[in-house]
Amino acid sequence: MKLHLGQRFITVYAGVLTLVFAGTVLMGATSTTSSASFDQITVHRINLVEPDGTLRMVISDHAKFPGLFLHGKEYPHPRPQAGMLFYNDEGTEQGGLVFAGAKNKGGYSSGLSLTFDRYNQDQQLQLIGLDENNKTYAGLEVNDVPHTPILQSMAELEKVEATPKGSQRTQAEAQWQKQYGITRRYFAGKSGSGNSVVMLRDANGKPRLALTVTPAGKASIDFLDANGKVQRTLTATDAAKP
Repeated sequence: MKLHLGQRFITVYAGVLTLVFAGTVLMGATSTTSSASFDQITVHRINLVEPDGTLRMVISDHAKFPGLFLHGKEYPHPRPQAGMLFYNDEGTEQGGLVFAGAKNKGGYSSGLSLTFDRYNQDQQLQLIGLDENNKTYAGLEVNDVPHTPILQSMAELEKVEATPKGSQRTQAEAQWQKQYGITRRYFAGKSGSGNSVVMLRDANGKPRLALTVTPAGKASIDFLDANGKVQRTLTATDAAKP
């Protein structure tokens, strides 16, 4: 009887030791998972977060691409691209790198965009490249962006979109664009017509000065009025005149 009890004790004791050992191994494995190396991973989306959970960067395919994050809250904002988004210390979108491209009924369309946003607002700087049926557009753009928070801009835009179509809707859209819209101020790159262009615009987005070089090599400087009408053009021949 004593021998039988001793065997049972040994068996139980061994089982307890096994559990303790297994727990120690698992705890050790958990503590070391903060650092790992992989040759390759395949995922639909990666979220980079701070220790407190604040979102700082997302890398995602199109299917899992996030909406618009403002102060840690996500708002619906459909985008047809895949790519990478950056967020500031408050969990608000601050820019990103997005890309898309595919064949369509008209041929194909492809593009890539790297943007830098203002605080609590939209893109003030953009590096963009577009290619649609062999018609390309690529360059650097600098924009004026409203000082109002983007949530206010979005709320006002919803009111405009709820307005019945017609003259009232057109006026509301123009007013929204004037108060909340992005205004392009500077562009340097290649236009859809194939020209190399530097375009300077006023605070209303009207082109006022254009430096152009055509594919054939013809260079010119155009001065425009507030309506976009060319007031004066300078060419290499004009510059050579005394």
